[in-house]
Amino acid sequence: MTTKEIKNKKAIVSLDAEVYSKDGKKVSDFTLPEDVFGLNWNADLVHQVITSLQSSARHPYAHAKTRGEVSGGGKKPWRQKGTGRARHGSTRSPIWVGGGVAHGPRNDKNFDRKVNKKTKNTAIKTIISQKHRDNEIVLMDSLSFTAPKTAEMKKIVANLSKINDSLSKFANKKHNTALFITNAQDKNLYLSLRNFGNMETQSVNDVNPIILSKYKYLVFITPTESINTLKDRLNNNK
Repeated sequence: MTTKEIKNKKAIVSLDAEVYSKDGKKVSDFTLPEDVFGLNWNADLVHQVITSLQSSARHPYAHAKTRGEVSGGGKKPWRQKGTGRARHGSTRSPIWVGGGVAHGPRNDKNFDRKVNKKTKNTAIKTIISQKHRDNEIVLMDSLSFTAPKTAEMKKIVANLSKINDSLSKFANKKHNTALFITNAQDKNLYLSLRNFGNMETQSVNDVNPIILSKYKYLVFITPTESINTLKDRLNNNK
């Protein structure tokens, strides 16, 4: 099989997933939408989108003054000819000590890069699809707290790590472990995860390619709602 045929060959992955409870026990089955979880991996597209978003988020602070911004230098240091020295027109020239800086950093530089909405949405689908192929997506029927409960959240994390071998690192991975995705913002869940430096929660309307690629595991809470909301969001490119 040629390289071109391998690239064009669509990966066959089952879209049937299992939904688990807080105890780590299976409660139901769920069929993932193919247009969100069935895309082929496209490294070039994902790299382009992520680097563009990171560039647009830059806020440069370093600023070097040019020869037109430093003080002094209005008078010619010496006459043009007859002194035996090199000719100079200003002591604020970049080659003089105390002069301006040539090609230095500027805080007014624009790093914005345009990313089309359809391209960004496709990158999100691509990342999620790859994580599904790598068995790094978990579906939970519900996860809510009446008050912030870090200790209870720790037990839930331990239960999720026992589901299968692919989730064995869920409780022991120290950095960028999991992103809990909810249909709407949940303050108690956020506060329950705040003491975990390796986990975070976001709503489906706020997820982006950068944060999806940052965490190893994605946990969808109440998939019938959160995944359907995500599907509607990603398929709306207007």
